[in-house]
Amino acid sequence: MTVLHSSISTRLILRSKYDAPSYTLRAFVPADAQDAYLALRALNIDVARIADIASSSMVGAMRMQFWRDSITKALTFAPPKEPIALLLASAAASLSARTNQRARLSRPWLHRLVTTREQYLSNPPFPDLATLEAYSENTYSTLMYLTLSAIPMTSVTADHIASHIGKAQGITAVLRGLPHMAFPPAPKTHSPQNAIGGAIPGGRQGSVPLPLDVMADFGVREEEVMRKGSEAAGLRDAVFAVATRANDHLITAREMLKNVQAGQEVGHDFEHSDDVEHARGRENVPQPALSAQAVEVQRAFGVFMPAISTQMWLDALQKADFDTFDRSLLSVGSDWKLPWKAYWAFSRRKL
Repeated sequence: MTVLHSSISTRLILRSKYDAPSYTLRAFVPADAQDAYLALRALNIDVARIADIASSSMVGAMRMQFWRDSITKALTFAPPKEPIALLLASAAASLSARTNQRARLSRPWLHRLVTTREQYLSNPPFPDLATLEAYSENTYSTLMYLTLSAIPMTSVTADHIASHIGKAQGITAVLRGLPHMAFPPAPKTHSPQNAIGGAIPGGRQGSVPLPLDVMADFGVREEEVMRKGSEAAGLRDAVFAVATRANDHLITAREMLKNVQAGQEVGHDFEHSDDVEHARGRENVPQPALSAQAVEVQRAFGVFMPAISTQMWLDALQKADFDTFDRSLLSVGSDWKLPWKAYWAFSRRKL
């Protein structure tokens, strides 16, 4: 590794304070994909933080456009002098060299990540759980697809499992960010677990990022949450309903993994199979045998490890009686338990 490359990686690793679980789980990603993993997670953090540090919505939109332009330049090996863009370009070049240009990091997926974050700069509410799932698919699931492609891995089955894990992770991230969203910090601060970004400085009130249909079902009033916090009527029941959906996705991912490892069909169709990026490189290629799918999924297993940190937080949330304001939740994934649980899961290939 060159001195410049080492310096870039070191600077990006410092961003791990904003996403400690992802930094810990990096060790389980195949070595050839770790630079891409680091760049992608750092990109996700920086794009999410724009809402916290931008002085206005217009400035935030300009920063988002900067990232779209930087991604395009990085993937054509002409990145701006910015650490994330430089490492992303390096990862893309390495992938191209290893595969004789047969594999690539997807510009549409990277742009989708940025565009989805931009849509939530002003923290608009999620109308329903399906919209929250779509947000999670376009952010966290997409990060996992990109990491898989950096291995490189072109398995619809692996993508399918990653989709459910990413949705669980995205939904959980929104729950983790609820206290931060309801009580935005002072300008230029950021919650380590914020999923969408905090309030743009300038006096805007806090918000409650739970789906509106769930809030209506349990009689949760936004203004009451911002006055009473966890004591707001119906809030814990609403959090339970949303957390249950995240847990359901993890259960589905485990069942799929178990089926594939047993040489069986995954159990249901992939709802995002019509995405052209999932089909890229597989045109006119027969579906691999079930035994080959099992081998592919085994090789991709390290990318699935966010399921472990997500389940840990959901378990801690249940222990806290679904009080997202419980301070014990702040340390979940940042202590010795995650490395131990992750190693146990990885060595046994069980989520």
